[in-house]
Amino acid sequence: MADRRGVITVISGFSGTGKGTLMRELMSRYDNYTLSVSMTTREPRAGEVDGRDYFFTTDENFEKMVEEGKFIEHAGYCGHYYGTPRDFVYKRLDEGYDVLLEIEVQGALQVKEKCPDALLLFVTPPSAEELKKRLEGRGTEAPDVIKERLERAKEESKYIDRYDYLLINDDLDRCTEEMHSIIQAAHAAPGRNTELIKTIIDSLYTIH
Repeated sequence: MADRRGVITVISGFSGTGKGTLMRELMSRYDNYTLSVSMTTREPRAGEVDGRDYFFTTDENFEKMVEEGKFIEHAGYCGHYYGTPRDFVYKRLDEGYDVLLEIEVQGALQVKEKCPDALLLFVTPPSAEELKKRLEGRGTEAPDVIKERLERAKEESKYIDRYDYLLINDDLDRCTEEMHSIIQAAHAAPGRNTELIKTIIDSLYTIH
């Protein structure tokens, strides 16, 4: 597979857009994709395996790796560190795999800063109304939580124009194939669907 170097692909999106489902579908159809494995300082949960679910480490070692520049991106969350190890990702790229990273917007921008050739994809429903409908359709979240998620979506939308492509997840099969086509095209040259990005951002500020 290593006849060409892989592409780092960062996948972000609003809560409820189906990012994880898309990534699993992509990997089930094609054998050239692999998920990045993050490193964390939290304790393993039941059933988690070191090197498969996460690389587990200590605060001291994590901080040393930060100082040595060994993360593509890193952040603190709920008293623990999380980061994407540079050596692991680069090894998989050299093996020819296209590496998928599911990261929120701030982490995605860190990746782009350190790896300018990384491809940034943002996944969204076709409209803000559909996003609200999907969140309500879960039936697991109170109205105030849904409102909070929609407000967060507005904040995240401020960064969408920093992404290379916006993917409309209104059909799993079509969206999976579109994602695959974009990533494979990035081996030659990435592009941007600027007008679509602007349309989605504008729609978020019309919903109540």
